[in-house]
Amino acid sequence: MPPSIEVYLAAVGQVEPAHQSPGIAELFLEADIIVQSVLLVLLGMSVVCWVIIFNKAAMLRKAVRLDTAFLDLFWKSQRLDQVYDRLDRYQGSPVASVFKAAYVELSRLTRDEGEGHAGMGATLDAEDNLERALRRAASSERTALERLTPFLATTGSTAPFIGLFGTVWGILRAFQKIDATGQATVATVGGDISHALIATAVGLAAAIPAVMAFNFFNSRIRVLNSDMENFSSDFLNIVKRHFRRS
Repeated sequence: MPPSIEVYLAAVGQVEPAHQSPGIAELFLEADIIVQSVLLVLLGMSVVCWVIIFNKAAMLRKAVRLDTAFLDLFWKSQRLDQVYDRLDRYQGSPVASVFKAAYVELSRLTRDEGEGHAGMGATLDAEDNLERALRRAASSERTALERLTPFLATTGSTAPFIGLFGTVWGILRAFQKIDATGQATVATVGGDISHALIATAVGLAAAIPAVMAFNFFNSRIRVLNSDMENFSSDFLNIVKRHFRRS
């Protein structure tokens, strides 16, 4: 005789509901203060890194575009004062900033020459002063381009170790519970091990984008530095030919 519907209902009633695994937020709230501190530090570093990444990417993209446009203007122009008058269009171009500093120094040297300070010695001093002005301007622009990128390198090198500290701490607590209860079950140590693994995952999630962005930005900055060095050499050669013909 087939079982009645009451038997089926009784069997269903004895089935325990499926266990739902806790989410990331629940695991964070259930973690102890040490693991929570590690996770907060890593999340803070990650947020700062992403802010730097977006701002630096936009700045370098603008610098490359403006450098290309400025160099095109410079080599097509017949007079330096015409280039200087259009510098407002190239705010954010490292090469344009180097040219501005060099043009101001060149104007001062030309004024001194017109006041009767000419001569071979004065000409050599003028060339040295102009070279120093170019070097200072390029160094200042290089410093501005590299600003905040060391934080990306710091995050890339330290975040995995900070996460590893949280992992070690979570596993240590798991072993302490095993020692206290004498049971090595998942219910006893599962939470602490989950917290430990989350710390490692967050550390890697913070470090990997930071390292990738740091390497990418360094390659772009090297290109911009090369553009400034090449422009400085070309500008100085042009001015030297002018002084020696005068």
